Amino acid sequence: MRLVVLSGPTAVGKTGLALELARRLGAEIVNADSLQVYRYLDIGTAKPTAAARAAVPHHLLDVVDPDENYDAARYLAAADAAVEAIVRRGRLPLVVGGTGLYIRALLFGLCPVPAVPAVVRRQVREQLAAAGPEVLHRQLQRLDPETASRLHPRDRSRLTRALEVRLATGRSLREFQEAHRFARPRYRFLHLFLAGDREQLYRRIEERVDAMLAAGFLDEVRSLLDHGYDPGLKPLQSIGYRQLVLHLQGRLSLAEARRLIIRDTRRYAKRQFTWFARERGVQVVPATEWQRLAAMVDDFWRRSLEAAAPTALPERV
Repeated sequence: MRLVVLSGPTAVGKTGLALELARRLGAEIVNADSLQVYRYLDIGTAKPTAAARAAVPHHLLDVVDPDENYDAARYLAAADAAVEAIVRRGRLPLVVGGTGLYIRALLFGLCPVPAVPAVVRRQVREQLAAAGPEVLHRQLQRLDPETASRLHPRDRSRLTRALEVRLATGRSLREFQEAHRFARPRYRFLHLFLAGDREQLYRRIEERVDAMLAAGFLDEVRSLLDHGYDPGLKPLQSIGYRQLVLHLQGRLSLAEARRLIIRDTRRYAKRQFTWFARERGVQVVPATEWQRLAAMVDDFWRRSLEAAAPTALPERV
């Protein structure tokens, strides 16, 4: 099976370009953003609008509640099912998002890591609950400084996983990930990474944060808390939600929350550039080169259709 992946840093314009490509080719979009899978997180995740979703079929949006566990393994199973169904309908699966781990899992499978004993898992999670993610990050810096340098000090899920693996196996999670880089692709794919001028991207990030706030981002966060969702939940600890929770708790002014959202989003964009620069099969295309982008996808889809067409039998003499 064949698919197209459209990735890139946050705010580069993936959503708009994906809609244009999908309309042009009759494609269906498969979400690859780890926050857009959650219900009720709409404004802060820049989730496609109702109009966009009515115009083009979208998959893997709004599939779980904020307090449900969702990880790369669940994503892989759901994305495989979505891709298979799209292909059966004779349409092109267009995978769109910036969550590198989800895209890597879909294209190459999950990194095989030995099972972590329950006692180690319990120890790490009790430490997280008692002391917070920053303590886990400091411990990981001592045990596995290379992996720690790539993780945000408040990234609860990845810090937990990296520390569990290090304590259970004595080896760095990165060692397993590097070995996994030699896995064979699970699909025939065209992976396009949208790039752009960094300073222009940073301006877009600032403009988008302001647009989110004007659209009611703060009210969205307030509603989630009013419905009883714990502010410590993984999606509510993500960029934007975390800062606005602190504001609603009286621990940050709105101006300071805005500043931190912009700062942390810029840092996240830098990490996305770094992640995708290491991935296999990625072709970098400037986000402004629409004609080139469309031509590459057109050619890939045309060749896919030709490969799928039945070979004509020779005429009998």
